[in-house]
Amino acid sequence: MKKNDKFSIYYFLTIFFLILFLDSLFFPGRNGSQVLTYDRFIQKVDSGQVSRVLIEPQKIIGELKSSEKDTTHNIETNAPSAPWRIKLKEIEDQIARQFTVTRLPEVKDDELLKRLLKNDVKIVGKYQDNALRNFFLNWVLPIIFFIALWGFFYKKLGEGNPMLSIGKNKAKIIAEKPENPVKFDDVAGIDEAVEEVKELVDFLKNPKKYTRLGGKLPKGVLLVGPPGTGKTLLAKAVAGEADVPFFSLSGSDFVEMFVGVGAARVRDLFSEAKKNAPCIIFIDEIDAIGKSRANTAVYGGYDERENTLNQLLVEMDGFDASIGVIIMGATNRPEVLDPALLRPGRFDRQVLVDKPDLKGREAIFRVHTRKLKLGDDVDLKRLAAQTPGFAGAEIANVCNEAAILAVRKNHDKVMMSDFEEAIERVIAGLEKKNKIINEKERKIVAYHESGHAIVGYFTDGADEVQKVSIVPRGIGALGYTLQMPLEDRYLMSKEELLGKIKGLLGGRAAEELIFGEISTGASNDLEKVSQLVKNMIVVYGMSEKFPNISLVNQSSPGFLGNPQGIERRSEYFEQIIDQEMAEIINSCYKDAKQLLSDKKELLEKMAKILLKKEVIERKEIEEILGKK
Repeated sequence: MKKNDKFSIYYFLTIFFLILFLDSLFFPGRNGSQVLTYDRFIQKVDSGQVSRVLIEPQKIIGELKSSEKDTTHNIETNAPSAPWRIKLKEIEDQIARQFTVTRLPEVKDDELLKRLLKNDVKIVGKYQDNALRNFFLNWVLPIIFFIALWGFFYKKLGEGNPMLSIGKNKAKIIAEKPENPVKFDDVAGIDEAVEEVKELVDFLKNPKKYTRLGGKLPKGVLLVGPPGTGKTLLAKAVAGEADVPFFSLSGSDFVEMFVGVGAARVRDLFSEAKKNAPCIIFIDEIDAIGKSRANTAVYGGYDERENTLNQLLVEMDGFDASIGVIIMGATNRPEVLDPALLRPGRFDRQVLVDKPDLKGREAIFRVHTRKLKLGDDVDLKRLAAQTPGFAGAEIANVCNEAAILAVRKNHDKVMMSDFEEAIERVIAGLEKKNKIINEKERKIVAYHESGHAIVGYFTDGADEVQKVSIVPRGIGALGYTLQMPLEDRYLMSKEELLGKIKGLLGGRAAEELIFGEISTGASNDLEKVSQLVKNMIVVYGMSEKFPNISLVNQSSPGFLGNPQGIERRSEYFEQIIDQEMAEIINSCYKDAKQLLSDKKELLEKMAKILLKKEVIERKEIEEILGKK
């Protein structure tokens, strides 16, 4: 029994006995035979209330006659009571009628006997002692009842009360296969990561196969990668494939407001895992407890998260790998993890779960469209080409949105147009066809988007223009030009970056060229341009003034896209960066404006068609603009 349980039992019993003591103090007649004075006893004898007595040398023990008002029926309802209630009432009445009297020496026995016989009082030779029965009814039975009642409520409260299991781990144990378990066949686009974890499952099933040459089972495997790439799904696939218990929990499950709870849960988790070995422990979002201690040092205080991490490190060192306990962790912030957690002997192996390439995206589309009724025009390869940079979760969302759109349009099958519209919804947001825009602003938006499309179409390095629309979407977007690469790109030249910048500036250049003034519609374009130009100078070393120099203070921004810190050197350096940024942007803007000036007829033509149709697809764009 735990210390907290003992305390609660003692606390309960103390209150219970205090209640019994007060009950006996204020209601003495309820706890056994009553004590009468001798004159009161004589009065009751003379009035015929005494039924029988036992005369002892020092006292007289007797019993009063039962009241005529007593009945075995319920007076209020006039209905017979239950047999056990009748018997209990008889016992209580008998106890209440018993009395004791202290004898007076001056009263002779002859006088007392004459008075008793005169009033028909029976004189018995042996009195039946009900002390044991009184003790059982007044003390033992209530104690048993209250202890049983306390146990019932304690159990009920314990089922949903986190305070009673605060030191226990919150791991979900998946020991038996569910009805529809996740398999490795359900994980697509990350083939290399799947091969790595397949080896772990095989090792747990056939450990001798790997240890026959002296090798050791890896203690920990860390899954790292951007959000939505399938790290948790991969862990579920391990649970579906393995025939061993699978403990699943998140890093935040160790965190609690009470001191020492995190470390206690770590100890309890590993204790349970060792009992169920061979098994797998999966900790999702392990960065919640595994952050580097160097950056969050607490001097002269207590850090609960650091204490939890220390306990985790100790437990990972404390068990033998041969018992078959493997720890799997998942995070999208490996750069913040403590180095002690990543060293060999703890998380021996790090598996990158990155965003899928073109082939991987096609495989993911194939997995998520298994249960969909697809139209004959659906081309999964083309859909994969239209979703560069999409993670597995985003592709799953596109498939689900496409199915919903097909139902909304009363389609019998999910068509290619439904998928393309779903991709636009994920990228640009929901269409706002009911948004009222005055004619002047609508015209500005049409020329703005036409400028983006024409500059992007005729500029080398810019992404291919897939669609132009002046239908408002998302938050604040009055129109958009959809540009996507036709293939996955991992490297970009300076000319290609400049082409992207010119395409972004094409909208504002078109406004100035046609209307002679600029609007606020290019604010988002200018943010992207400024960030792209700044990266060219300070990250990629493409500066004309100081080439081949990187000014970032960290090599990797992490998978969450954290902004890279710029190393500050001097005001002179900052002035040069600002000047060169302005020069690059102004140069690209002039080129974009000149291109639109040369293609002004096409600009006018596309803008008019946009105002009429609102949306222009890729084939029609090629027909309007002609060959490059």
